[in-house]
Amino acid sequence: MSARASVRDPLLVTVLVFPGVRLLDVTGPIEVFATADEFGGRYRVRLVSPDGADVVTSAGTGLRVDLPAAQVRYDSDVVVVPGGPEWPSLIKDDALLDAVRALDARSGRTVSICTGAFLLAAAGLLDGRRATTHWRFTDQLALRYPKVSVVPDALFVRDGHIMTSAGVSAGIDLSLALVEEHLGADTARTVAKDMVVFMQRPGGQSQFSVRTRTPRARQELLRQVMDVVAENPSANHTVAAMARGAGVSSRHITRLFHDEMGTTPARYVEEIRLEAAQALLESGDDPMATIARRTGFGSAESLRRAFLRNLGITPGSYRARFRTTGAMETTTSRTHPEPHRGDGAPHGAVK
Repeated sequence: MSARASVRDPLLVTVLVFPGVRLLDVTGPIEVFATADEFGGRYRVRLVSPDGADVVTSAGTGLRVDLPAAQVRYDSDVVVVPGGPEWPSLIKDDALLDAVRALDARSGRTVSICTGAFLLAAAGLLDGRRATTHWRFTDQLALRYPKVSVVPDALFVRDGHIMTSAGVSAGIDLSLALVEEHLGADTARTVAKDMVVFMQRPGGQSQFSVRTRTPRARQELLRQVMDVVAENPSANHTVAAMARGAGVSSRHITRLFHDEMGTTPARYVEEIRLEAAQALLESGDDPMATIARRTGFGSAESLRRAFLRNLGITPGSYRARFRTTGAMETTTSRTHPEPHRGDGAPHGAVK
């Protein structure tokens, strides 16, 4: 595949669609690229299907297709393979898998959105690679395709020329990373702001907040205590304060956290506060002392120690990292950052 002749040549994006495709898997990336065009980008998007027929998405919305996948005679800068709720049937569709392979063969970058990772895996494109998919199906991906190294807690993963994203809206995160790769961090940041989304969403690689990834407590009393902490991280959340609020003893609160959550009250409070501080660092420019006060750490030094203890970096370094999607950390090439079949180190949202 020849390199583009000019940086002003359009970046060609081919999106493979099929009956039952998830609508946001398709429109999320397209909207990112269309918004980038408003700020200096030159993306040209085409929708293709295995037979060239228009398709109806899982939401019931029709999509107009430009041409059959077999008639794609051009080299794509990006091929997007979305997913769909009926992925167990899709991975048995030989015509669809043939289209995936054919488009990948003429692509500088092939990406999957959500359960689209199953199509890449079924086509043999993820063998020996790291990949992710929607959190509900990471176990299934690992079980069905043991040659794939599944990363369950990532928004997107890059391995060689292939990128895979987590569920549904994570396709927007991945697409912003592509915009940064093509056009630079400043343009990607502008696109993110215009779309009112995070350049890289709170929690970084994690798809879940502390509260939602924590097992649901069986005891209503414990659920209420945990909700109080999550709703106001800066409040007084000593064990004694929790016990007073719940009308039980400190020993009882400690035992509930140990028996049901496998952790201590103090550890849970620190995780909630750490996540709140991450969100503030990612989305604003408040001084460290202000962030520490708003999240319950009290002082900038306590905040710093918590970050070093849990994340291995300082709050300042963390904030600097989230001024970018992370996609440019090891590559700066506009269109072909590594050979089509290269074994370049994975990067992106996960290293």
